[in-house]
Amino acid sequence: MRLKKGPPDFILFISALTLLGIGLVMVFSSSAVTANVNYGDPYYFFKKQLLWAVIGLVAMAITMKINFSRLRDFAIPLTVLAVVLLILVVTPLGTEVKGSSRSFDLGFMSFSPSELAKVALVMFLAKAMDTKLDRISSFTAGVLPFLVMVMLVCGLIMLQPDLGTAFTIAATVFFMLLVAGAQWSHLGAIMLSGLGAVVAAIAVAPYRMERVVAFLNPWKYASDEGFQTIQSLYALGSGGLFGMGLGRSRQKFFYLPEQHTDFIFAILGEELGFIGCSVVVTLFLLFAWRGYKIAINAPDNCSRLMAAGLTTIIVFQAIINIAVVSGALPVTGITLPFLSYGGTSLLFTMIMVGLLLNISRYSTQT
Repeated sequence: MRLKKGPPDFILFISALTLLGIGLVMVFSSSAVTANVNYGDPYYFFKKQLLWAVIGLVAMAITMKINFSRLRDFAIPLTVLAVVLLILVVTPLGTEVKGSSRSFDLGFMSFSPSELAKVALVMFLAKAMDTKLDRISSFTAGVLPFLVMVMLVCGLIMLQPDLGTAFTIAATVFFMLLVAGAQWSHLGAIMLSGLGAVVAAIAVAPYRMERVVAFLNPWKYASDEGFQTIQSLYALGSGGLFGMGLGRSRQKFFYLPEQHTDFIFAILGEELGFIGCSVVVTLFLLFAWRGYKIAINAPDNCSRLMAAGLTTIIVFQAIINIAVVSGALPVTGITLPFLSYGGTSLLFTMIMVGLLLNISRYSTQT
């Protein structure tokens, strides 16, 4: 059946562009001091992020225009490529930073294969689940094959190591299984097993256990593991209702580590206050509302699962990041979509937006 094409979802489009614009402003504001000291150019990080924003917008436009029926054709090759790159990144070909090997240094840019894996796995599983919906109530025939694929990808990401990204992907797939109609008993068993795996991953890594202990009482470990959380809370607390003013953060003067990446939301809170934070949270809520609405009104099961998965990855990652910055979760290393500095992350986030807009053009809503 030939689907009738309509306009893309305007609210999702505007919310994504607004978050991108806020992100560019905050990347410059939060990174200017560090960039000036380390590179002699306060615009160093901003110029790179601006370039990736332009590339991301082009990628979003292209993805949005791809013939809808051919979207699923990219799922298998992209997933194979992602798995191969995840294997290679933990070899000497990968670049090790602070004890983790998560990206390739290509000279003019770094590339993180886990960002590709997020998109590829959602596309692959949406296509695979669509073909097995009649067997989704069976654990061995309908659920287990998907879990094996997820364990493969998450296992490779854990080798980097990167528990935060692995957890985000696993949670997204869990939600996709829920949307697909998996039995609650199976989902409950998966959840318990997943939580057990997270606890085990924390227990076997001393630095993760130290983060959890510091999370429970950051003031007791204020000079080491609790330092980042405390400085983040100082930033948020200093912002008050209206903030100290754009560009006037004090914490970015080498008090708060990762101020333009993982903890950019803290600098936003310090400079723009509770009002600025509320605007960003509201934009993510709008994005979630429209993303899940696109899934509900999708023309077929494959696109419905794909839209649900893509929306969940972005929104869940935002929830984790904001929870970490506000001290509600231990430090994980998860960045804030659209806002945090990082070329690969921004590029694939915009590609996910393009896919959602593509699906929205074939909405069944009248």
